[in-house]
Amino acid sequence: MQWTLSNRLTMARVIVIPLFIAVCYLPGNGGNILSSLLFVVAAFTDWLDGYLARKRNEVTPFGRFLDPVADKLLVAAALVWLVEAARVPAILALVIIGREIAIGALREWLAQHASVVHVSIVAKWKTAVQMMAITLLLLHIPIAGLSMQEVGLILLWIAVLLTLWSGYEYLRDAWPELVRRREPAAEDSPQP
Repeated sequence: MQWTLSNRLTMARVIVIPLFIAVCYLPGNGGNILSSLLFVVAAFTDWLDGYLARKRNEVTPFGRFLDPVADKLLVAAALVWLVEAARVPAILALVIIGREIAIGALREWLAQHASVVHVSIVAKWKTAVQMMAITLLLLHIPIAGLSMQEVGLILLWIAVLLTLWSGYEYLRDAWPELVRRREPAAEDSPQP
């Protein structure tokens, strides 16, 4: 395992999750502001570690494994806390977390079968909208008379729609590989 800068940033994102959850429980607007800022910083490291890995030619198998795990852990932790705080309906969190688990498993299965499913533009939009929604839901306080809770909830509904759409795209693209019949090996072929 190589401890490149990008791998360190990814590991830091995992390590900060308990601190992030603890900050979520701080009372009042201070806790809201700090938790949303911490989430933004952690989400930014998701972009930064990928950028650095590509720019510095430091893409590693460990980084390819850990990066999506770190992202899913951060998002799941935030969504579970938001459900507990009654800021998000549980069904929205369930759809997002369920899709992440299912598509993560699909990508792992495809990787073992020498296939690659590329990230679609819809999946990238899903991630961006989801991160904005979670940030605003964590912030939870009005800004310029605008309820961040309501805006965040609208964005989370949009993220759920994009989640379902991108999940469909992954399944559609992987379907031929999933249903492909394995050709019999030479020793399994009937002899003439």
